[in-house]
Amino acid sequence: MTVATPVSPELRTPPRVVLPHLSRAQRTSLAALAPCVLRGAPPSTESADEFVARCDARLELLPAHRRAQLGLALDVLAGRTSALLAIGKPTRFAALSAADQTRCFDGWLNSTFAPLRSASHSVRRLLMAVHYARSEVTQAIGYAGPMHLRSPRVSWEGPMSGVSRADEPVARGHVELPVHIAPAPLPRGVIPAVAMRADVHRTADVVVIGTGAGGAVTAARLAEAGFDVVVLESGAYRTRADFDEREAELTEQLYADGALRTTDDASVALVQGNTVGGSTTVNWMIMLRTPDFVLDQWASESGVYGMTPREMGPVFERVEREVHASAVPEDAHSANNRLLLDGARTLGWKVSTAQINATNCVRCGFCGVGCRHDAKQSTLVTFVPRALAAGATLHADTLVVRIEVRERDTGAGTPPLKRVHATVCDPYSGRPARSLTIDAPIVVVAGGAIGTPALLLRSGLGGGGVGQWLRLHPTTAVWGRYDREIVTSTGIPLTTMCDEHLRWRGTDFGFWIETPPMHPSFTAAAMPGFGQSHHALMSSFNQLGVLIGLTRDGAERTRSSGRVRVNRRGETSIAYALTAEDRRRVRASLSATAQVHFAAGAREVGTMHSRPIVVRSAADVGRLEEGSVGPNRIGLFSAHVNGTCRMGTDPATSGATPEGERHGVRGLYISDGSLLPTSLGVNPQETIMAIATVLAERMAMRHAGVNRN
Repeated sequence: MTVATPVSPELRTPPRVVLPHLSRAQRTSLAALAPCVLRGAPPSTESADEFVARCDARLELLPAHRRAQLGLALDVLAGRTSALLAIGKPTRFAALSAADQTRCFDGWLNSTFAPLRSASHSVRRLLMAVHYARSEVTQAIGYAGPMHLRSPRVSWEGPMSGVSRADEPVARGHVELPVHIAPAPLPRGVIPAVAMRADVHRTADVVVIGTGAGGAVTAARLAEAGFDVVVLESGAYRTRADFDEREAELTEQLYADGALRTTDDASVALVQGNTVGGSTTVNWMIMLRTPDFVLDQWASESGVYGMTPREMGPVFERVEREVHASAVPEDAHSANNRLLLDGARTLGWKVSTAQINATNCVRCGFCGVGCRHDAKQSTLVTFVPRALAAGATLHADTLVVRIEVRERDTGAGTPPLKRVHATVCDPYSGRPARSLTIDAPIVVVAGGAIGTPALLLRSGLGGGGVGQWLRLHPTTAVWGRYDREIVTSTGIPLTTMCDEHLRWRGTDFGFWIETPPMHPSFTAAAMPGFGQSHHALMSSFNQLGVLIGLTRDGAERTRSSGRVRVNRRGETSIAYALTAEDRRRVRASLSATAQVHFAAGAREVGTMHSRPIVVRSAADVGRLEEGSVGPNRIGLFSAHVNGTCRMGTDPATSGATPEGERHGVRGLYISDGSLLPTSLGVNPQETIMAIATVLAERMAMRHAGVNRN
């Protein structure tokens, strides 16, 4: 039995005690770099020492080896050799004139020496994100801030006129938006770290690791089928009372590695949730079915069965009902989404209004930092409560260290016993505080396409395709400057999708175009450049429209684009590189997205290259394809991290069978985006929920009457 104490709501997720991570020399380096990178930006009222301390604190949630890498970057950039390589002067950066500092930093960002590009981009993003987290800075660029503290400022923000309808995801009529939301009592079965007063060992039928689109659905299905289920989540249990629409603070709290996760070379930012509900708590709500041609590819190339378009149709319908997915009405789109709708229609391209998983959405625009209004039907408010109602137990703040197979497999009956070793982390310091071990014959790993292979590798359960075939839907943005307000921080973030080029040039691999929400801290880190050129973009914050092109990577089907590894010290390494075919598609997405901007009325359009390519006429969009899309030459990110334990019949190239079971380990399953045999060509939330449904129901049938004794 779990040893836990009652916990008052206000202590569920207490503030952490943050200790310095950077050395004195590294802090000095950061203090010297900041004035150059932030030159021209709105001033902050804090001192230089206070700013550097905030930058240091921002590194708290990074793994220790990642913090060390950033510290090394600061050491390198402070030295004479780096300045010599950039501008031919063997002088420490701090001793250079302002003009030489600007030339030097620009030289690093665009260096032919890849480590210098990686180091300078890492530091630039950190400085921008931290500076634009200050309210006096964001107010200076016209950011309105939390909507619950003010009236809607644009017509596409807030509840709509009329009467709410059951077949719409939006709220209509008068809706009172509470300024303060009192924390609700913890649901029965939820055990946060502060409630654990001793080390715990227990048994269960099933352990599910993760609470995102795969884990929460699996936990609910199995608990409702009568299994004794324990769910483990590394993130905290946070609810609407915690989601106060403070972008910078919540981003740090709700995302993996404090929202600083990247590939090893810092060339791709990886945006993944780390909270109860996983990425479903922080995503943009779009619900898209797996394209038929992708399901057909899985069947023919990977041996996946029972998931043909005809067989998956009813599963998609069921999942959509359970998360209340419905189409966004024509009058509910934000100005940024209207750019995509109207621009694509003008071009005669395929574009559609999307379904989102929401009820009574007030269009606040803060979906990326948790839904204050419980309108978003994430697993936090759907499948997690269902699992708890069916008797499951949820341990939050709990990091699984390894899985141990305790018995020999007889090949029949109950699968061999596994022991899940986890640490419950002290929410005040983030350090391990208690141990939790659970014995169960069935373990389902759903920690995402980084966490899942890393756990298997740490447990000695890797090999074959585990950690290989990382797919990211590599994404880049194209911004457009308009003569009217777009205010990308407001309204429902993503309500449209243009898939005109999804099957680019007659292939099954292309790209599609969507719309992101842009709040100041994220925007400042993502936007290219530094100093005055960066300030010129941020000063047009409310007049910038931003569209993103997402590439279905993996066009060279027999080649793995990336991998996840774990070294002997347990440190996770993430590598990814665009193949030649994928680079062609990323480049094509730039010119196509620019065409949409011009069709929607933009007066100039620019890329996310470290030296942006800017054009002022639709006739010149081809120039956008001329820039390099190599590592740290252009801003790339991914919120669709998939494929590192993919389903398949060949253990050499896949991590799991078509049943989702780890090759050679009966009773050990995988149920998250890492299972996807290929990238999708659509946002993965609905696909993962649907696959988890199919596999969980197969598990329930296969293991009916499981005996853990």
